[in-house]
Amino acid sequence: MPVISLASPKGGAGKTTAAMLLATELSQKGLGVTVIDCDPRQWSVKWGKGGSVPEKMTIESKPTEENIIDVIDEAKSKSPFVIIDLEGTSSMLVAFAISRSDLVIIPTQAGPMEGESAADAIKLIRQQEKGMGRKIPFAVLMTRMRAAIRTKIERSLTEQLEAADIPVLSTQLTERNAFKMIFDHQCSLEELPSSTYKLDDAIANARSFAGEVISIFKAKTPKKRKQVTA
Repeated sequence: MPVISLASPKGGAGKTTAAMLLATELSQKGLGVTVIDCDPRQWSVKWGKGGSVPEKMTIESKPTEENIIDVIDEAKSKSPFVIIDLEGTSSMLVAFAISRSDLVIIPTQAGPMEGESAADAIKLIRQQEKGMGRKIPFAVLMTRMRAAIRTKIERSLTEQLEAADIPVLSTQLTERNAFKMIFDHQCSLEELPSSTYKLDDAIANARSFAGEVISIFKAKTPKKRKQVTA
């Protein structure tokens, strides 16, 4: 049961947006998902109060340092996917969640401060790897990117990450009004008014993101050996 954390020490990086897009798209595919909302503002919980939570999706609120591991383990026993929207600080709660993760996604915008924040998140992952004695897979997710033309700053940051051999998801979440509207309307992208500006493009972007995450775990699943009959 994969546990996916979204982590960034910098607020406004797009953790909650990415978490909700991933969770709703997975549930649209018929996959059970539990979202654990660790953000102090509890945006995922507020989103869920709109009454449009998919049948296969559950939202857990306000875990503490004392119970976060128990909350994660219980969620794993109930849902095929567990998504943790972490708070934007370095804390024991964040460290515990990362230590239990099968994948850490680091949402990052283009810019020098954002690059440093991504580096801080990676340092925390490395620390937890030493403590747990295992590798914790992670990848940077570029967020709020321009849909048409990539800026010099965006290209530079991507090149720097790749040069440092830091995994970067090929899917980028572009700056889209529809992504903001899911919180205003408290619903999934698919439930937004059809008149929403470039809604089809937003849905395609979110589905590409979810599909890439699923493919990461499919690649780790050992293939069944074919039975050889005499």
